[in-house]
Amino acid sequence: MKTYSAKPAEVERKWWLVDAEDVVLGRLAVWLADTVRGKNKPTYTANVDVGDHVVVVNAGKVKLTGRKRANKVYHRHTGYPGGIKSVTAGEILDGRFPERVILKAVERMMPKESPLARAQIRKLKVYAGTSHPHAAQQPVQVDMAALNPKNKRSGK
Repeated sequence: MKTYSAKPAEVERKWWLVDAEDVVLGRLAVWLADTVRGKNKPTYTANVDVGDHVVVVNAGKVKLTGRKRANKVYHRHTGYPGGIKSVTAGEILDGRFPERVILKAVERMMPKESPLARAQIRKLKVYAGTSHPHAAQQPVQVDMAALNPKNKRSGK
């Protein structure tokens, strides 16, 4: 028996819609990374982009467990000496672009710095509100809370 290797012309892509409201960030990011890479498919091939498109809405209402909202810090560098900038997860979620928390979480689970990783991360569309421009693709709704009771948190 030969090992199956997917070819780019054979790949069938689906569209998924995920509501991130009250969903735990890490658990959501793992599912998103696996789906965008195609690791949830039996036809997964490491050197071919076999993943699906995923649309995430309500990214600003994602939950962080414990004290991560105040203690999780994202760093970036401006390129100038002494130019390190730090911002907490709570500041990002309350700021102008709350979808960046989900994008960074998924981006850091992808293969590093390759054309394949860039092509895969482009299939992830994240929106802070409930509206998105991908209704024509008829994405299938995924209920993250039904997948595992630990996926959804309420309260704080």
